[in-house]
Order: sequence, then structure tokens, then C-alpha cells
Amino acid sequence: MEHVDLMAGPPATRLPEDPAAAELAAGTAPAAVVKAHPASPTAWATLAEQARDAGADDVTVYAYSRVGYHRSLDMLRRNGWKGHGPVPWEHEPNRGFLRALALLALSARAIGETDEWERCSQFLRDSSAAAADELLD
Repeated sequence: MEHVDLMAGPPATRLPEDPAAAELAAGTAPAAVVKAHPASPTAWATLAEQARDAGADDVTVYAYSRVGYHRSLDMLRRNGWKGHGPVPWEHEPNRGFLRALALLALSARAIGETDEWERCSQFLRDSSAAAADELLD
């Protein structure tokens, strides 16, 4: 009889390769990639980062990252995620979700949305401590 660890948590979620990542790496503008791949967490996270780095207002960054976060939740669920459990930073295709979540947390803090900052930063830490260490300041 096979031993089953009843105390083990859920398995790590590993998202499939995001086709938008190659286009972004090739230098295609994030807005064009979002139009071509509107379900891509990587495209939305990159658009949010571009807006932040260009000095866009915090509300714009918040909006882009919120879309990326929600598109990520859809993708996570389609790939077996049950609402909790590890989403490793070390698995490259997970980084779009983790970046969008971090940007949502940071932009929520910037606009004074303290409850969302706390919830999202804890969700990021619960999903991947490595991502939280890398992405939250």
C-alpha cells in the first residue's frame, strides 16, 4: 500500500509557457503584446512595470496590475490551482502572475488601499517567499 502524507500541502502550481514572453523578450511593445495576448499575465505585468517606470500615476499602475492579477487567477485555476499553495518564482512562467501580484500590492499601498496591500503582499509571500523577497520593497 502506498503511503500518503495527509499533512502535505497542495502541490506547487507550474504555469505553462506564456507565448507573450518571447514577444516581449524580442522587444515588442508591451501594449502591442497585451492586444495580441490579452489573457497573458506576463504582458499585463510588463505593461504595469513600463507605466511605473515611465512615471505614470499610481492608479494606472494599479489598474494594469489588477488586470494581470485577475488574468493570472484564471490561468492558475485552469492549471490545477485550488486557491492556495505554492507558485514557485523559480519556474519562469509563474513570474507574470507573481510580478502582477507584487505590483498590485505596491500600487495599492501607494494609493492608500491598506487592506489590499496587506492581503496581496501576504498572498505573494504565501505563494512564493522568493518572489516576495525579490519584488516587494
